[in-house]
Amino acid sequence: MKIAILSRDARLYSTRRLAEAVVARGHEVAVIDHLRCDLVMDEQGPGIIHKGHRLKGIDAVIPRIGASATFYGTAVVRQFEMMKVPTAVESQAIVRSRDKLRAMQILAREGVGLPRTVFTNYSKEAGKLVREAGGPPVVIKLLEGTQGLGVVLAETEQAATSVIEAFHNLKARIIVQEFIAESRGADIRAFVVGGEVVGAMKRQGKEGEFRSNLHRGGSGTLIRLTGREKKAALAAAKALDLGVAGVDMLQSRRGPLVLEVNSSPGLEGIEAATRTDIAGRIVAYVETMVRGRKKKRGKG
Repeated sequence: MKIAILSRDARLYSTRRLAEAVVARGHEVAVIDHLRCDLVMDEQGPGIIHKGHRLKGIDAVIPRIGASATFYGTAVVRQFEMMKVPTAVESQAIVRSRDKLRAMQILAREGVGLPRTVFTNYSKEAGKLVREAGGPPVVIKLLEGTQGLGVVLAETEQAATSVIEAFHNLKARIIVQEFIAESRGADIRAFVVGGEVVGAMKRQGKEGEFRSNLHRGGSGTLIRLTGREKKAALAAAKALDLGVAGVDMLQSRRGPLVLEVNSSPGLEGIEAATRTDIAGRIVAYVETMVRGRKKKRGKG
């Protein structure tokens, strides 16, 4: 089997681990820079040209699409889908998860626990917006922010109003979220593969930092999920139709609250914390997908 990993850099930890896992399980690997792919559409059907050569013989795809390359990256994933190549994460699922507002709307519809979240296109009543989110302190997030960037904790209504007005004056789209004080600067990252939680870690922000992202200096340690936490993680991944997902949750007095669902979760932190071959679990999931596709074709 030949498995393609869509990644900008073969040296990145997650890409390297996935490539190692593909080879370890007896398959051929191809690391493809999705931004260097040309998409061809004609009467012969959809095709992909990478570095001057038309791609052939790809049995499955594992997308590693960064937030800055969402538009073109998902177009490449979609092209593979049009070519009947199974993908670990579907293009529409990536798009769905990257739009924080849309993702929150879907999760709320499915009854997944969330911090109270408010969105508006009208900033002249910023104080009312803050109160609708539960009152100060509140967390204000850029819809396009990643890895903890574009996230502000506003301690007072006046501070929140100033931040909201400043973002709106810059034409930036934001959401305002309830601040869960009892989480104490920590969250949980549950790693879901093929409808199963394969690892989980607790991420603790450094002293004085309410964001727990490892990129912001936080630390990750192994954690055993409660039944409610596992159920919330699986429900969130299923709601967004993600075969591979990193589900970020806060522990609150009313149970686990989902903050975000990541469609290209990094492997370094979770593998270090859990000492688990997460990359191998992803490749095993892809194998199952390909076998299922072949079996379905055989019956047809």
